[in-house]
Amino acid sequence: MPMMTTMVSLFRRVSGVSLMLAFLVMPLTNATAADGRKINVAATVTMVGDLVRQVGGEFIEVHGLMGAGVDPHLYKASASDAQKLQQADVIFYSGLLLEGKMQDVLTKLARSKRFVYPVTETVPQDKLLEPPDMSGHYDPHVWFDVQLWSACVETVVKGLSEFDPANKEYFHKRGETYKKRLDALHKWALDRANELPKERRILITSHDAFNYFGRAYGFQVVGLQGISTVTETSLADMAKLVEFIKKHQVKAIFVESSVPHKTLERVAQDAGVRIGGELFSDATGTPGAMERDYDLGTYEGMIKHNLNTIIEALK
Repeated sequence: MPMMTTMVSLFRRVSGVSLMLAFLVMPLTNATAADGRKINVAATVTMVGDLVRQVGGEFIEVHGLMGAGVDPHLYKASASDAQKLQQADVIFYSGLLLEGKMQDVLTKLARSKRFVYPVTETVPQDKLLEPPDMSGHYDPHVWFDVQLWSACVETVVKGLSEFDPANKEYFHKRGETYKKRLDALHKWALDRANELPKERRILITSHDAFNYFGRAYGFQVVGLQGISTVTETSLADMAKLVEFIKKHQVKAIFVESSVPHKTLERVAQDAGVRIGGELFSDATGTPGAMERDYDLGTYEGMIKHNLNTIIEALK
């Protein structure tokens, strides 16, 4: 039986994280892009996949594990994920425990001699937030501060260059070009946020994913759930949030594409406030879905959609 068929069969027979670790001992093909084929890249969340595409350009082919609307905190790896990781030349993931149930697998891969990179490794540690409910871990949602996400470009440039040194200059130039676009996006976000008076910059969402956004663009952020969606929402939490909304006369609250809407919709009903729209939090939109002049399946489209939705609802 071919090696890949054996690996997938093993994956299906055994439950839990340990099953996926079994394939890590199998050797990867050490081919390079020098033979004319595209570099096979595996990426976990959609934001990471888009980042890699921006840097890798024509020399790569990205295979994403999680699609639009998927919650990475709760995601469980499948047999097809094991196959994508096994076949990948290079693997990129977000890191900072964002990938939750996949973290053991990704950590094991990163400790091997393979080309495996958490893109957030180049974010300065003093810029990371460490919320009390994270038990000494950092908040992983760094992409909501565009400047911090721009720092992640360096990891992708490094990873692709280490696998394919012949095209190092190409990756470097594309990385620099993309960082300039992100700098422009950050400035646009600041200008868009400044259209809203400071007293109205209160962002209430399904889970506490927007703290970097709040710090970067001047919003007070309140999430019904904690940093991870694994956290359960109690009736007391809901009642407390309803009281907060009424006290501060918040005009609108926001559901998220990767979190069920029902609980926050109940809060909106009890507080007598409207749902201002759906935000992208732990995943981008569907690639190719256009809104105004931007693609919701890209990181830039994600940021623009969120800012436009928030500002227009809270004005």
